[in-house]
Amino acid sequence: MTDTDNMHAALATMPKAELHLHIEGTLEPELAFKLARRNDVALPWRTIDELRAQYRFENLQSFLDLYYALTKTLRTADDFHDLMLAYLARAARDGVMHAEIFFDPQVHVFSNGVPYDTVLDGLLEGLRAGRKRYGVTGGLMLSLVRDMSVESADRILDMAEPRRGEILGIGLDSAEAGYPPSMFVDQFARARSFGWHAVAHAGEEGPADYIRQALDLLHAERIDHGIHILDDPELQARVVRDRIPLTCCPLSNLRLQVVHDMRKHPVPQMVRDGIVCTINSDDPAYFGGYVAANYAALADAGMSLDGLAALAGNSIDASFADERRWMRMHAALADWRTANGV
Repeated sequence: MTDTDNMHAALATMPKAELHLHIEGTLEPELAFKLARRNDVALPWRTIDELRAQYRFENLQSFLDLYYALTKTLRTADDFHDLMLAYLARAARDGVMHAEIFFDPQVHVFSNGVPYDTVLDGLLEGLRAGRKRYGVTGGLMLSLVRDMSVESADRILDMAEPRRGEILGIGLDSAEAGYPPSMFVDQFARARSFGWHAVAHAGEEGPADYIRQALDLLHAERIDHGIHILDDPELQARVVRDRIPLTCCPLSNLRLQVVHDMRKHPVPQMVRDGIVCTINSDDPAYFGGYVAANYAALADAGMSLDGLAALAGNSIDASFADERRWMRMHAALADWRTANGV
């Protein structure tokens, strides 16, 4: 094996948490076809190769169009269970010990006609099975889809409230442009009253001001993506001072042309500036790599193994895991550092 191969192999065994992962974004073409056959859902592509040919995205919207088309194959609790378990198997192979996982119930309920409890039951059972089988802990983050109606966000929270104790937190995702965090102040306040954590996508295709809104108006504890924070030195200084984590997704940024060259990705600069960055895979079935591949892409662009291990430590610190799990993850990472001379 080459030195690069050795580094990539080490990164795949490095203990870490994943904090920015959309479970619908782990729907691989093979599973999509399997579910389509199971549920008698017609897809416009005849073969897996034809479907894979669609994975060339010009921007966020072109990705979302395919993403939402494939969610139509998810119909039953078993489907959501199988989707979750497939992700957790892959995550475990990538060294993930804990995952906080977004799901988009508005899409399933209002666009696809799947009952909320069906979605939740399947995902929770998948989480339980994954913890037992692979040792990966985690929880669900109910993500509001910002380009669906605010009314639908209220309705999904109505459905979620009776089972609010089964959800870890609230998020905000999908197309940023024209959908500022300020639109969702009431919904986030309600979710926080449920005892949920709060995070929000901001500053990916949207401006740095969306990050400020997410912090000031939604009281987000983490910012998902957030790479445009470098456009606002005052906001950057605040995030550094308050140690507000950013859940960065390098391969997603590259595939959606938010950045055009991994060697120019802002994560190394953000780290040098003192920003608490974490590394995640976002929608790995669509963006060419699960979480270890995202670490490997940064390694190939010049980041050191020690620097990448520090990012893994950030992911543990930024998680909502309880103290006992937090300590176990840090102990595992320390053992990995010793074993790899890092």
